[in-house]
Amino acid sequence: MRSESRQNDIRVDEENPYWISFSDLMSALLVVFILAAVALIIELTETQKRIEEDIQQLRNAEQARRDIIHEIRDELANQNITVIVADNDTVLRIPETTLTFDSNSYTIPDDEKLRQTIEQIGLILHATINKPFDKSKNGLMRFEYLDTVFLEGHTDSQASSRVKGNWGLSSFRAISLWEFWEDRLAVSPSLSEMENAFGQKLFSVSGYAATRLVQLAEETPEQRTANRRIDIRFTVKRPTISQLEDIIEK
Repeated sequence: MRSESRQNDIRVDEENPYWISFSDLMSALLVVFILAAVALIIELTETQKRIEEDIQQLRNAEQARRDIIHEIRDELANQNITVIVADNDTVLRIPETTLTFDSNSYTIPDDEKLRQTIEQIGLILHATINKPFDKSKNGLMRFEYLDTVFLEGHTDSQASSRVKGNWGLSSFRAISLWEFWEDRLAVSPSLSEMENAFGQKLFSVSGYAATRLVQLAEETPEQRTANRRIDIRFTVKRPTISQLEDIIEK
């Protein structure tokens, strides 16, 4: 009987010569599918990790900027020097009551008390941005999270007789502050030597004339005074377009 059963099995195999090959093929396809699924999961996990790291870098940059601005304000307040945090924690404002230029002039006044005040602003600015972001050994310095620190000059809307009008006056006032810090601050590295994470100069200067008024109504001297100021604007580094496109492609 056993011999007859074995012969029947052989006949079945001979009648279905492709059955074993088809089973092997399905098993192989299943293995390939599993491997492809695992590879996809790994790639998605790596992409998600990279996105999370980029988001964390942005969070760190925002935190570094916030820490810098608020720490400078608080340190200066302890010395009875008034600066204002503005524009959603992105700007440190030096009002005209703290840095007063003569009317229609861009030269730093020859007043030693005022000069000591703006020197202290520069010293604390330098010290604060040159602190570590956190206590980790491989952590970045605060300034490495920044893209640019702009010194922005602003005027009121009354016309100026200076060369280039209010545009020139606002620009030259910001330049005068920059040159004063460069000449007077005994710090290392100097502000002009500092670079951002991309190897570009960290500090820049610009003038806005009366295009960005904080007091739209200028009917009183106090309202016009509020518009005459130097803003220190801190911008943070962000992922480049090519980096974002690379993530999207993945």
